[in-house]
This record gives sequence, structure tokens and C-alpha cells, in this order.
Amino acid sequence: MQHKRLRKSVLSLATGLCLAAMVPAVYAQSATGSVAGRATSGDQIIVTRTSTGLTRSATVDADGSYRLGQLPVGDYQLQTIRNGQPVGAPVTVNVSLGGTTTVNLGSEGGIADLATVSVVGSRVVNRVDVHSTESATNIRREELTRLPVDQSLGSVALLAPGVVSSGASFGGLSFGGSSVAENVAYINGLNVTDPYRRQGFSSVPFAFYEEFQVKTGGYSAEFGRSTGGVINAVTRSGGNEFHAGAEITIEPSALTSSPDDHFHSDGTIDERDRRSRDDSSFYKTNVWASGAILQDKLFFFAMYELRDSNPRDIDTTEAWYTNSNNDFWGAKLDWRITDDHLLELLAFSDKAESDTTKYDYDWDSATRGNSTGQSYDGSGGDNWSLTYTGHFSDSFTAKAMYGVNERSATSGSPWDADCSIVGRSSSYTEIFGEKTQQEGCHPSNSSISSRYDKREAARLDFEWTLGDHLLRFGVDQEVMDSNSSRVYPGDGVSYTAIGIAADEDDRQLPNGASIPDGVTAYIDARHYITGAPVSTEAQAIYIEDSWSVTPNVLLNLGVRADKFHNKLASGATFAKADFGDMIAPRLGFSWDVKGDGTTKVFGNAGRYYTPLTNKLTDYFGGGSTDEHSYYVLDGWTENIDPITGNTYLMPNLGAQIGPVNTEGNVPAPDDVRTAVDRDLKQVFQDEFILGFQQAINQEWSYGVNATYREMTRAVEDARINHVEGCAWYSGDWPIINPGESTTLWCPDTNDWVEFDSSKDGYEALGSGAVMGYKKPKRTYKAVEFQLDRAWDDKWAFNASYIWSKSEGNIEGPVNSDTGYNDTNLVQYYDHPAVNERFGPTFNDFRHQIKLRGSFKLNEMWSFGATASARSGGPITAFGVRWPNDDRSAGGPGEFSGGGSGWLCVANCSDWETRELVYSERGAFGRMPWVTNIGANVTWTLPVEGIDLKARLSVYNLLNKQTAVNVHSRYESTPGNMMPYFGEATGWQSPRYTQLVVTYNF
Repeated sequence: MQHKRLRKSVLSLATGLCLAAMVPAVYAQSATGSVAGRATSGDQIIVTRTSTGLTRSATVDADGSYRLGQLPVGDYQLQTIRNGQPVGAPVTVNVSLGGTTTVNLGSEGGIADLATVSVVGSRVVNRVDVHSTESATNIRREELTRLPVDQSLGSVALLAPGVVSSGASFGGLSFGGSSVAENVAYINGLNVTDPYRRQGFSSVPFAFYEEFQVKTGGYSAEFGRSTGGVINAVTRSGGNEFHAGAEITIEPSALTSSPDDHFHSDGTIDERDRRSRDDSSFYKTNVWASGAILQDKLFFFAMYELRDSNPRDIDTTEAWYTNSNNDFWGAKLDWRITDDHLLELLAFSDKAESDTTKYDYDWDSATRGNSTGQSYDGSGGDNWSLTYTGHFSDSFTAKAMYGVNERSATSGSPWDADCSIVGRSSSYTEIFGEKTQQEGCHPSNSSISSRYDKREAARLDFEWTLGDHLLRFGVDQEVMDSNSSRVYPGDGVSYTAIGIAADEDDRQLPNGASIPDGVTAYIDARHYITGAPVSTEAQAIYIEDSWSVTPNVLLNLGVRADKFHNKLASGATFAKADFGDMIAPRLGFSWDVKGDGTTKVFGNAGRYYTPLTNKLTDYFGGGSTDEHSYYVLDGWTENIDPITGNTYLMPNLGAQIGPVNTEGNVPAPDDVRTAVDRDLKQVFQDEFILGFQQAINQEWSYGVNATYREMTRAVEDARINHVEGCAWYSGDWPIINPGESTTLWCPDTNDWVEFDSSKDGYEALGSGAVMGYKKPKRTYKAVEFQLDRAWDDKWAFNASYIWSKSEGNIEGPVNSDTGYNDTNLVQYYDHPAVNERFGPTFNDFRHQIKLRGSFKLNEMWSFGATASARSGGPITAFGVRWPNDDRSAGGPGEFSGGGSGWLCVANCSDWETRELVYSERGAFGRMPWVTNIGANVTWTLPVEGIDLKARLSVYNLLNKQTAVNVHSRYESTPGNMMPYFGEATGWQSPRYTQLVVTYNF
């Protein structure tokens, strides 16, 4: 008996990563979890949160089951009450984010089947969550302090199996073979994903978080708007005791390895120019405090962080020095109105600005010259959410949340207000010679661009227990507004000097006027403004029944229905879908094989939809002013640069030549019937997962699962230059579902025209052959193995291996092969050749290995390490033509155009005689394996009552700078091979070191 009591006294949380395949579903996209299990019928189970005194209770049902849901994340004391008296000793239980911690209690009020429970320290946690049917990874802040994990949400996500850092030129994370534009991120239940391109998310300091959950598949019906992965995070909260602290993070450039200079095979330097003298120092300091404003009632957590970043980009003849000194503030208030009614307020600001100064630079002497310009960039915004949770009985809970997420993307220059764009054509230079003095004072001659995004999110979620059924149902709405603009600096006009020979016969201008005889130079003054506000309203309803068919078998039956409405700048409809158009069933099961929570077989099947982005609506829906006025050039006047004081030349405008040309003006449309398929259907993915997990003992567990994903629809702009019965379509790019039935408005007949875009829509140049587009398809197959050893205050270990295969004729809504990231506007359907090939996609990494571990030597020293290795992605060639067609299927530009799998080998000048050879996707081999090792050492002051730590982490310890992307363009024109095909365009970041010093009290 004494030994049994001792074992009970050391029950604890295994804070190491549990097997990713089994971490439970997040309930209602919230920052909560649950406790459930079996006990003596009629007993009362009470849980009390140790930090705030929050108390919740439930009566054990007649079948011996109990459940307490919607509990804030943290540690609780669990006590059994029988006939008004406590039975047994209280047990400390940890409630994890989105988890259901299983605690089975015996008749004596203690934990039943003690040998099967994970024990370490002082908390109980489930090693195998028999209430979950999804795939996810949970990790707490304490665990991250033991590992070399960089301070970002993305770095945490990369700990999960199946999540890889994309080698795309625009970056991002790939979950389960999906593209980087298919993921969502939540902070305390608030969606903080970029609504414009659906790439990236709002940033919060690492120390502001409490726990993370990375969902890689099988999410329940509460979640939607994602066909990739979900990152869900919860922030820290205050309690009755006052605590405070400070943290300093240093990443000195002196302890960062230099990037390599890269050269092409012909000896010329890579397009990105020199890299070996680039460096980036980074420093940040945060201070925080938490405690009670009113004991047991009102709690706060607040943080302020100051960041200082100074990257330098030094090339052969130019250098860019950037200063980015920004601050962050964030706060969380928790009001425990009563034990049954809670109110939470989260607010934070991640606004950031950076200033970049451009200098002349001499590489040989390593000398920086005079400043030649300056620019600034801005991002982020203010964010907040208010959440109410009400427990109206032991069986019914309601939750309401409203929040605002803001993002921005701005750029400009100090010269913008006073300096217009001034340029010259080659014809002017031919007649008058090279310029001898600066013309115009704007350093970059670039437009002023800005975009502001705002998401207003609201949702209602309910949980209702009815016997063996736990019903979850709710509604949510997101209104996403994007307001973008692009204007010319100065007076809003771009002035271009153009030369014309005195004896030139053709002197007519685009406005119909003629250049007067004797005039040899004139100015094209272009006034250009584009951009407008666009909006998307998205709603969803869901219901899910978690049915305990038997004490050991759980069945999840759910369905989600989404709708959305994308609106143009004019307020007119761009695209919309109703609930009946986006129905997503979800089915899952979990079988507690032995009935003791140690062994589980689980599976799920579901459909997942993604709505359209604001980028797509903005591209079609924003009007533009594009006007050209023409003037005789009457010499140049010398002016003073308002910033530098240097002199520059501005053109003198003489007599205006003819009227203003307004042909380029495009009003904001209010009729898009020719631009958007009337019956546009939305992208979905079907997913199937089957898995097994077993706890070997209190520390060790293992698992295996298999995943299959299939996507068979796309929403893209497609070249439509032929429609039977409507000659009007001779070269348009409407938004359609390629390969499916399409309905567009025909201005010729004033009626709708319907055609099968798998058979019609494209007419080849030369042969005149009419054809359609192949239906898109992407599949992902994977088998995952994982082994986990829980932290026992001494050491922990986790290992995973994934074999996967991602294939298709489309990667997703972006195209990483050619570096194009305008979501839903890539070039897969600019030509039928682009999506002809089915094979390995850009994110097809067949083998992925991840290891992580931590070890505590003594109270002063501890160590951690991570290691990852993945096989390289495929190398695919993109040509420019295909058989029987003389129209380009792609251009030579690395970041634009589509591309064909047919490569010309002979007689390439004539489409009728050229010989083409077909090239499969991945036909030119694979990129090299990418490996990354991180290591850290933590020193703790061995003085009781003083919490002072210093952690030194080294990332990419071996300084691997392996290629992660290559030139994919094979030809510039038929038969003319691009010089650098297959050579690298992107590499791993070099080794860097991070020192973190924390002091808490």
C-alpha cells in the first residue's frame, strides 16, 4: 500500500510530444480542453484550477462515465466526492489545448489501472487519447525551452510529422503534400491567417504563447477553410499569484555563418548576386507580468517586447542596409464572473516598420559609397478578441467569440511626396546620347503600394451531452476586407522622354494626334491609379455527434456546411456559394482496444473546402485609371533634390499634343458574367486516415498511421479563346473550374453559353485544333511511424519517419515550380500543355525523418537537440511549345508563365516540322537531401527561489547550405535551351546562434 501511495504521489504530465497521430481534436476552435473518464456511478467529480481557483463539477452517469468540457488550458486538482465527502487524495491533472485527458477512477476515488497512466513529476496526462480521431501534435511552452526551436509559429509547426518548409521562392509551410496557400492559423480561437493570399499569419512573440497544437489531418467539423494544416495556439494567462519576468534574445551576426556566393556553371554569379557579406543581427527584449486584479475573479497577463533587427544585403556594386526597430504589446484579461461564466479579452499589436537605405558599393575595396535612395515597408496591425463561456448545466455549454484581425503591407520612400517618376526611352538615348546628370529625383522610380486587410470574426459554439451522445454544433462568420492601392509618387504622373527622328514619317500617337513636324522629343505623361476595396463574407454551420457506442468505441459523425460571398469594389457579386454548395461530411472512430486507454485503433474520413481569396477578387474587381497625355519636350530644368540637396533634371512640358488618351481606364466592374463561371464550384479535398497507437509503459509509446488525400478540382483563370456558339471568346481568362462544365455570358447572343472545358475552350495556333483542359488532380499517400519517450524530469525523446508520395498535374492554388504565388491566379490553365503532365509535385518529398530529445544532467545543466532529414523534391523541365500549336505555353521568365512538358530537339523554327520529345514531371532527377541539426545547452542558476536561465542554441549546426530549389525553365524559345536549367536558385539558411536569457519571479 505504501508503494502504491508513492506512485500516486508522483503522477505527472508527460510534457514531451505525444505521438502526433493521437493528440485530440480542438473543440470549437477554442483555447480549451476536457477531462473525462470512468468512475463510480453517482459520485461527483470536481476539478479546481490551481492558478485561479476555478471550480467545475460533474456527476458520474449511470453507465459510469463523466466529462467536464470547455476547461481553460492548465493544471487542475481532481477530487472525487461521495455523499458529500472527499474520497481518496486529489490528483493533479493537466488539461492540454484541445485535448481530453482521460482519468479513470476506482471505487476508492484513486486512479484505476495505475500502471497504465503516464507518470512523471506531479501531473497526469493521457498518452493515448481514446476520445480523439484526428492527427495532431501538441507542445507546451515548457517543452520548447528544452529544445533548439527557433522563436516562431512556423518553427513549432515543423516539429510535427508531415510538415515541411517549402523550397518555394516565396517560402511557407507544406502540410501533407499541400501547397503553402492552404493552411490556417488561430490564436485563442481567432483566425489570424492572411485573407489576401492565404499565405502567412499574424506574428506574436514566442514568450506570449502557452501551448501549441499543430493539426495535420482529420480535423473535426468545427474546422474548415483549409485543405492543408491548422496551427492553433493559446496565449498565457494570469492567476492569483503575481509573477513577472524578463527575457533577452540575442542573435549576433558575429556568431552567424556567412552565406555562400553561388556561381553558375559558366562562372557567372547567381542572379541574387553576392551573398557572402550579407549579415543580420537581431536583438529583442520582453518584459511581462501576470497576476490578479481581484483575487479569484479578475486576472491579467501583459507583455511588452522591443525588437531590433539590422540586416545587410551587400552585392557587387550596391548595398542595402535595413533598420527594423519595432515593438509589440499584448495583454490577456480573464474575468471569472462565476465558476460557470467566464469572459476573456485578448489584445495585441504586431505593427512593424523597416527602413532600407541603398548605397553604392565597391566589392574589391569593400567600401560603401554614397546613399542613392531609401525606402520603407510596413506590416501588421491591431488585433483583439472577446470570448464568453457559459456552463448552463453539467450537460450544456455555450461559447461566443467576436474578434478583429488586422494586417497590412505597405511600401514607399521619403521621396514619394515630392519626386515623380522620370524615365527615358531607348529612342531618346539614341538621338540625344546617354544622360550626363540624374533625371528625376526619385531613387527607385517605383509606385507607392499599400494594402490593408481586416477580418471581423464571430462564432457561437455549443456542447450538449445527451446520454451516450456529445453533440457539438455552432455557427461562425468572417467578414474579410482588403483595400489595396497603387499610385505613382510625386504628382501621380510618370514622365517618359521619347525621341523621334525628324524625318520619321509615322508620327501618329495612340490618342490619334500627330507629333508636329520638327519636334524630335516629346513626353508621355502617364497618370496611373489602381486598386480598390474588395470584401468576402464567409459563414459556416456545423454539427457533430461524438457517440460512445460502447464504453470502448467512440464514433464521430459530423457535417459542416460553408458559404461565402466575394464582392467587387463596386459592391457587385464576384462569386458566391451557398451552404448546399459546400457540404463537408466528417466521420471518425476510436476503439480503446483493451479498455484501459493504452491501445487505440482510430480512423477518419472527411471532406474539406477552401473559399476564394481576396487577391482573386481584387485582381478582377478593382478599377484603374490609366491615362496618357503627350507634350512637346521643351528642354530640361535643374532642380534641387528635397532629400539629398543634390541637383537633378526635370523635363519642361511644352504644348500638349492632342487630347488625353483614356483608353486604358477600366472602371470597377459591376458585371462579371464573362469573367466568372456562373456555376463556379469550390475546391475541396477528400481525406482518409487509419492509425494505431499504443502506450508500452508509463514513458514509452509508439504509433503508425496511413493517410490518403485527393483533390480533384481547381478554381483558376483559364485561357478561353474558343467557345462553340460564341465567337466573342477569342482570348479571355475567365475564372472557371477547368476540366468541368462551364457557363459564361455570351455578349454576341445576350445569353448564357455552356460548354465542357475538358473538350472545348482552347484553339491551337496554326493547326486550329480545338481542345479543352485536363481536369486537375492531386493525390497524397503517406505512412507515418512514430516513437515517443515522455519527459520524466530527466530525459525525453521523439522520433518519426514518413514515407509519402505527392502526385498531380497541379500543386494547388500556387505554383512553386515557377515561383508564382498569386493564389488562384497561376498559369496552370494559360495553356492546355501546362497541366497535361501527371507526376510528382513540387512538395513531393518521399522520405522525412525527424528526431528530437532533451536531457537534464543536473539542476544546473541540461541539453537538447533536434535533427531532420528529407529527401529532395523533383526536378521538372518546362518548355515553351507542344505538338500542333505555335502558341507559347510558357516563357523564359523564372517567376512567370506556365510551361510545357514537350521539348524541341530538331527543326524547331516551324510548328509543322519541329520534333518534340515528351518529358515527364521529375524526369531530370531530384534535388539533394536536406538535413538540419540543432543543439542547445541551458544553464540554470542552482539557487532555490531564483529562476535565472541562459540557453544557447545553434541552428543548422553543420552549416549545410543545400539547394532547395532549381531553375525549372528548360527553353526560352523552341530548341534554345536556357543556360542554367537545373542549377540552384534557393538554399538553406546558414548556421546561426541564439542566446536567450530569462529571469522570472
